[in-house]
Amino acid sequence: MSLKLVGLDADDTLWHTESVFRLTHERFNELLAPFADAATLEAKLAETERRNIQIFGYGAKGFTLSMMETALEVSDRNVSADVLGEILAAGREMMTHPVEPLPGVHEALTALAADHRLILITKGDLFHQESKLAASGLGAFFSGVEIVSEKSADTYRDVFKRHGERAEGAVMAGNSVRSDILPALEAGCYAALIPYPLVWENEAADPPDNHPRFRELASLRELPGWLSEIV
Repeated sequence: MSLKLVGLDADDTLWHTESVFRLTHERFNELLAPFADAATLEAKLAETERRNIQIFGYGAKGFTLSMMETALEVSDRNVSADVLGEILAAGREMMTHPVEPLPGVHEALTALAADHRLILITKGDLFHQESKLAASGLGAFFSGVEIVSEKSADTYRDVFKRHGERAEGAVMAGNSVRSDILPALEAGCYAALIPYPLVWENEAADPPDNHPRFRELASLRELPGWLSEIV
């Protein structure tokens, strides 16, 4: 089989994202230290994020709102306006943080684009994701950009169909087992895990064992070679 259509995740697959969130977590813990210890704050913030994803979606804006809500709750609404202002500033810094492509990504996309059509498939805020793609300098590699609210098997079927391919004839590559691998395999795609050292707990899951359409790769550089093996 010749796979012509490749879907690629964006955050922590093409450029650093989770490391920026982790730095903001640390700043949040420092600001709220008078009200709770770091473990308590992390657990409460994670709970608030899970609840708010259904309302605000993924990304830095929703995360900022969840930080503010958590700050109000853990402080019994005694948190100062100055601290809330600091949280807003931290969220703004996340939105404007420089986009840093991961090592080897440009070379890997160059190799992939020589033989395949590339589609960016990512979750998050529309404006922020479009801004990051523009700032990355990688936009020219992609024949399509799909910014979705959630990644499910139906999402992958619909996306690949819009771009002229059945899921069975496409591959999805990304760093999240929960979002990039399991639903893509359920849809019938091939799926390549490109691990990133940091994983948001809401994206954590065990990779599939011995699935014939799955491969874990050391980096995106290995994806063209794996695709050449699929016949």
